[in-house]
Amino acid sequence: MLQPDDPERALALVYAPQNRRTALAVLWRLDERLAQVLDNAHEPMIRAIRLAWWREALEALDTRPAPDEPLLQDVVAHVFPYGITGADLSELEAGWAALVDVPADLGGHAAARGPVLFALAARLAGGADDAARLADAGEGWALIDRLARGDGGDGAPALRARALCLLERASERRWPRALRALGVLTALALRDARPDGLERRRPGSPARIWRALAMGALGR
Repeated sequence: MLQPDDPERALALVYAPQNRRTALAVLWRLDERLAQVLDNAHEPMIRAIRLAWWREALEALDTRPAPDEPLLQDVVAHVFPYGITGADLSELEAGWAALVDVPADLGGHAAARGPVLFALAARLAGGADDAARLADAGEGWALIDRLARGDGGDGAPALRARALCLLERASERRWPRALRALGVLTALALRDARPDGLERRRPGSPARIWRALAMGALGR
């Protein structure tokens, strides 16, 4: 089975419906590939050009066969059967484009990336939830995902406080069984958003695995 590179998302994938895991893994690998565009290029113009290539390549999948790019072929094979289009996936590019320039707009990035990613993941997982909750969880998770990598600069405390508010609101209700992979990501991000959470963050630690197990079993 295909797996995302991020160990936290690989852990969360265990709690997705078994027949939807590959599709969800491809979605997360696409998000990771867009992140790599930024990591592998330092000039804003080069970053923008490469992100634009991915946006246009995804949009083109709706009218043309996939090119000789394994990830795009995986998108067609594993994501398209669930009714998601290349145009839908191309919306992820806007979030990553907010990080092209220096200083990066981390708040704009999270607001554009997280809600789209979580909404697409919910569709792939076959679960239903209200759009507002998915948007809160997605934006909060995206903020923590980048803050954990040292982004944010002087604005990091305020962004972390916003993430905490969003994630607490998203965690008020039990997650539906089909969406517990998203519940796991939300629960782990909430741990990190709390005081000293990022400082004590240890991916793969027993405490995080137990938190994921509790979310997977109970939905909260």
